Amino acid sequence: MAKKPFPLSITEFTNSQGETIGVGSKEAEAAEQQARSNDRNHVFHSWSAQAKINPMPVAKAEGAWIYDYNGKGYLDAASQLVSANLGHGHPELVAAINTQLQRVSNLNPAFACDVRGELAASIIEQAQGEFSHIFFTNGGADAIEHAIRMARKHTGKSKILTAYRSYHGATGSAMMATGEARRHGNPTTDGDVKHFWGPFQYRSAFHAANEQEECERALQHLENAIDFEDDVAAVLIESVVGSSGVIAPPEGYLAGVREICDRKGVLWIADEVMVGFGRTGKLFAYEHAGKTVAQHMGADQYAGGSEFSQQHSAEKVLQPDIVTFAKGVNAGIVPLGGVMMTAAVKATFDEKPYPGGLTYSGHPVACAPGVAAQQVYAKENIYAKVEELATSIIEPRLEKIAKKHPSIGNVRGKGFFWAIEFVADQETKEPMGAEAMGAFGAAAKAEGVWPMVSGNRVHLAPPLITTAEELEFLLSVVDSAAAEVDKAL
Repeated sequence: MAKKPFPLSITEFTNSQGETIGVGSKEAEAAEQQARSNDRNHVFHSWSAQAKINPMPVAKAEGAWIYDYNGKGYLDAASQLVSANLGHGHPELVAAINTQLQRVSNLNPAFACDVRGELAASIIEQAQGEFSHIFFTNGGADAIEHAIRMARKHTGKSKILTAYRSYHGATGSAMMATGEARRHGNPTTDGDVKHFWGPFQYRSAFHAANEQEECERALQHLENAIDFEDDVAAVLIESVVGSSGVIAPPEGYLAGVREICDRKGVLWIADEVMVGFGRTGKLFAYEHAGKTVAQHMGADQYAGGSEFSQQHSAEKVLQPDIVTFAKGVNAGIVPLGGVMMTAAVKATFDEKPYPGGLTYSGHPVACAPGVAAQQVYAKENIYAKVEELATSIIEPRLEKIAKKHPSIGNVRGKGFFWAIEFVADQETKEPMGAEAMGAFGAAAKAEGVWPMVSGNRVHLAPPLITTAEELEFLLSVVDSAAAEVDKAL
């Protein structure tokens, strides 16, 4: 392989005791064996048949790269689980944690905390729309749980509508809100969550001929679901569908959701856990839908041009009532999530207590790097760079790759968040089999890329600090690995 302007390998790493170990030494071999032994003998892994996995120990992680105990580097094409937005070991985030540890290392959330308040104020100031407060959580699933609880308490209604193509977390109501297959096999803990079909033109549930039809029919389907279910507190939607396929909504869909929710007295909860904080090139992905409801949706496009629609859509800023976030808020360096709400939702709990809380809500050691991350995003102009590199490199290269390989049925995405869908038949869109997808993963790893393979798809979500040269390397590996999938045809 030709020499690249980035580290494809390392010569040493630091072990858990802080000792420097040389790659290829007996100490390195022993350290890897110990890591594997402890993992296989004592660690229970999520979403896995325990006897069928053999996780690779990671010796070092830096920038957009992770390294094994043999010193081989892999470009982290998935930012771990789409959380390492600023890569690994960002010095400003590390410094913020070290400083906070020496100031206040733990704090009961009943106290006021300077970095917690600073982070909340920063996010609210940046977000499109009028928001009031943030309730901090330990992560994304917790954020979904509390968003659902707040919506029910605020509206006095019980039902939550979510899409079939969705993943919202693995806790009680979040797992029930998840529409994809990972929900199956879990006990029903929340029977008041109901599902509907969201828009997805490539595999349309509405027999739509184009994106506009897909949007219109999906909105009508959603309104019908609200009417037939009745007692709906909120519609919970991933602003860009994540784990279930990386699906951006068609133009006008989120504006239509806002209009329907207002007309029906239903809250809109935007799940931004995976796509918040620059993943798609904006602070939150719902912002791609425009500044106002009318921007992407004429007043007479929906609801028959009713007086409500004409007046409301022209004036209302396009925003959800509740936004959930996690992952990118502090670039995943410490677990942290949150629920951002409007003043109306917050006011529900002005005179009566909110029935919920978390020991580590707004933990200072998690919030401090969150503050630092917001500063890095702004100082390094990360969001604009994501949009520019996606437009100039990622999108055109993926389009060329898709045309080149007959096994690729569809590529889609936004910013640093893309999916390549492999099919066994272009006409029937039959998903490619597991063996061929395994061949893609093996080929990518052999060339120095650690991919996220999900069913018949490959998801690309590299750290937002990934350089143009690293993106070119990543996409060249994707191209060559796709050739392995072609062989299955």
